[in-house]
Amino acid sequence: MGVDLRQVVAGVLTLTMFVMLGNMIKRDHFDSVEGKFPGARDVEFDSEKVSEQGVVSFSKRSTNGPWIESGQELKPCWKESTFDGVEPKGFVTFSLTNGPEYHVSQIADAVVVARYIGATLVLPDIRGNKPGDERKFEEIYDVDKFVKSLYGVVKVVKGLPDDVSIRDFTAVKVPNRVSDDHIAEQIKPIFKTNSNIRLATFFPSVNMRKTTKTSASDSVACLAMFGTLELQPEVDEVVESMIERLRTLSRKSNRRFIAVDLRAEILGKKGCHGSSSSGTKSCFSAQEIAIFLRKIGYDKDTTIYLTQPRWDESLDVLKDIFPKTYTKESIMPADKKAKFLKSEDSEFEKVIDFYICSQSDVFVPAISGLFYANVAGKRIASGKTQILVPADIPGSSASVTNHFSPYISKKNHMAHSCFC
Repeated sequence: MGVDLRQVVAGVLTLTMFVMLGNMIKRDHFDSVEGKFPGARDVEFDSEKVSEQGVVSFSKRSTNGPWIESGQELKPCWKESTFDGVEPKGFVTFSLTNGPEYHVSQIADAVVVARYIGATLVLPDIRGNKPGDERKFEEIYDVDKFVKSLYGVVKVVKGLPDDVSIRDFTAVKVPNRVSDDHIAEQIKPIFKTNSNIRLATFFPSVNMRKTTKTSASDSVACLAMFGTLELQPEVDEVVESMIERLRTLSRKSNRRFIAVDLRAEILGKKGCHGSSSSGTKSCFSAQEIAIFLRKIGYDKDTTIYLTQPRWDESLDVLKDIFPKTYTKESIMPADKKAKFLKSEDSEFEKVIDFYICSQSDVFVPAISGLFYANVAGKRIASGKTQILVPADIPGSSASVTNHFSPYISKKNHMAHSCFC
């Protein structure tokens, strides 16, 4: 049977057309990304790179992002404190408010005050943003761990004795990172008169930087901030299951993922408009985060976790460039959503965000503030020092080492005073 030359030619032309069409589709897809973010490309790194901060270890032959290996977990270097033998008189009460990034600071201030004035600390409750929105401490945190960690430092009780009324307490405002001088001058005289005080921490500024001034309370503050709070088992299990889910989705990047603190409702607030007093931006949008991550070398297979409570259309631009971008509702176990996701109280969600951001391989704070500062503290203690501060990057690319958080590059976070 003879071969029709015309059929052979037609077959070759058809095959060629399909190959050309495939190339056009592929090129159009990636050109659209390059068009939005000129110069975005995968970057290959050497095994070591030297920066101002010293030697930074990168994953060898990484082709999908500048992943940096975590350092060793640091050890506490604060001195242990013990009771001076005097039985505490009177009580200090307080509440935890506004989310875990505030809880860390509120705990530290309350423990420092109770220790200094010689009072018994009452286990706090947890209050949300709405009136009457309260939770018990044990619903989120491990009570036994908290009490045991403070043994010998300050006496802790779970509630007031029956003969002591909360109405007998005097309210006292306490500045965050309260000093010994402030306690001696402003709080101790009130306690001597009343013997029972209720603390309310206020935040004149977000300042978690290490200071050169030392005081007798430094070790107590370090212990309270970094050694007292652990999640209770059920909440911890949810956090760990979500982290494992993110790692499973990150097989192409060796089970590594990025956590980005990006919340649409905050981006719309007045404080996010314009620049700070130092001339730097205080907030970055989803589009700006996409540009930033792409230009420093992360590719489209990078898994990203966002602290945004529910998906918002403003995040679509980020998902277009990084398809593996997730919020809580898409990775939380289905049987846990009713309790931890669908409740009117967002306290659980805030805690989940805080601890996932503390344990991710990379943390990117799209919003400056206390969340960023206290997540950085936990990460420094665990050796997870890849905290990348976003920036407007001119040109086509930038080195990841240029964007390390000053908390890391300058070692100016107070955590560096507590761990060594």
